[in-house]
Amino acid sequence: MNRANPLTLLLGVAHPVLLAPMAGVSGGALARAVSRAGGLGLIGGGYGDAGWLEEQLVMCAGERFGVGFITWALHRQPRLLSRALDSGAQAIMLSFGDIAPFAGPIRDADAVLIAQVQTVAQARGAVAAGAQIIVAQGGEAGGHGGLRGTIALVPAVVDAVSPVPVIAAGGIADGRGLAAALMLGAAGVLCGTAFYAAIESIADPRAKQRVLEASGDDTVKSEVFDLVRALDWPDGPWGLRSLRNGFSERWANDVSGLRSVLDEEQQRYGLSREQGDFDTAAVIAGEAVDLVHAIAPAADILLSLVDRCREAFASAP
Repeated sequence: MNRANPLTLLLGVAHPVLLAPMAGVSGGALARAVSRAGGLGLIGGGYGDAGWLEEQLVMCAGERFGVGFITWALHRQPRLLSRALDSGAQAIMLSFGDIAPFAGPIRDADAVLIAQVQTVAQARGAVAAGAQIIVAQGGEAGGHGGLRGTIALVPAVVDAVSPVPVIAAGGIADGRGLAAALMLGAAGVLCGTAFYAAIESIADPRAKQRVLEASGDDTVKSEVFDLVRALDWPDGPWGLRSLRNGFSERWANDVSGLRSVLDEEQQRYGLSREQGDFDTAAVIAGEAVDLVHAIAPAADILLSLVDRCREAFASAP
């Protein structure tokens, strides 16, 4: 899809496809591969590991790329934003928290501020705070998200913030989803689960295999993985969507019980992550996991998505 739109013009990319900045998945190699294929790769800065982030930034030197942060965590380590901008990041994506304090430094660095939201009110607020692109994230998305479905949320956000470009996220993993998002008024899509099993993804190979074998029916939203990872998420409907496993089945309906043995379970969980035991450790993927069928190069995934979008439009009545 080489036809320019406000999103591709603003980001300087050929295709209106962005890599979601998935913590533990979207490293520098994956971001670089997506960017080289014509999209925009976003490194998953997540909760802020300065040493790890530095390594990933080096991999993207000389490329067009961006970095995504959990906003409330970035408030605790604002120097990470400076480092990302100093490294040449052309875009910064912020999710879950007050973006206003960061808008000025991002603008001053001539980078693009992308804000991910889960409600129409948040979208309006983000634009007022200086966001140049809005990601409307439906609850189908892997990881943390809100409650509204993508197909209803996206056009509502488009109408609320026009002419600011809107990117659709949540449940989009092939060209049919891209075509649908464009028809809803979005200028592009943000895809995470679609790239989870990419060759360049830094996800554990055993986690990738679970994604290949899973269905969206196998996902669940719960706070239990945040508790056991000692992540102090603020109040809100931000339950983490992941694949069901033995751990979530044991504790999702007994959060108070988990809290009563949290120290012990945190130790066990940490060991499970180190050992690649994904019947305990979380595999964070969204409802579009049904559409991920093979471990493949990121470029192939992106170009297949774009080609199938073209086919969908060509076959429309």
